[in-house]
Amino acid sequence: MKYKLTENKKTIRDITLYQIEALKDFSNIKKGDLGGWIEKESNLSQQGNCWVFGDASVYGAAKVYDSARVYGNAWVSDYAEVYGSARVFGDASVYGAAKVYDSARVYGNAWVSGRAKVSDYAEVYGSASVSGDAVVSGYAIIN
Repeated sequence: MKYKLTENKKTIRDITLYQIEALKDFSNIKKGDLGGWIEKESNLSQQGNCWVFGDASVYGAAKVYDSARVYGNAWVSDYAEVYGSARVFGDASVYGAAKVYDSARVYGNAWVSGRAKVSDYAEVYGSASVSGDAVVSGYAIIN
């Protein structure tokens, strides 16, 4: 196991989230480092170098895995997945059944929702919104 849920709690939308604590060193995370907030262990893989930092939140049936990172005030919820080397940060939100993967970045106040997919080296940022069945890939930039 690489992390545990602490007794530190906060509530978002009537859902209790728990702050995570690293149980071992990996990537740039050190044993004892406190991370962000998740609802349950299935939200963040115990494998790989994935991590949730700061005030970021992951809840519902959402999953973060591989080497993905979620940080800042970002949140990932519902059935969304963030994986590969993807990054979700700032005040960004990924929800619904959306997927952010490969080396994609979603940040600022951007929202990715529905069944949208952001992949490869694509960036969605600023106040952009990607939804429905949209696919943003390659080196696309949505702002």
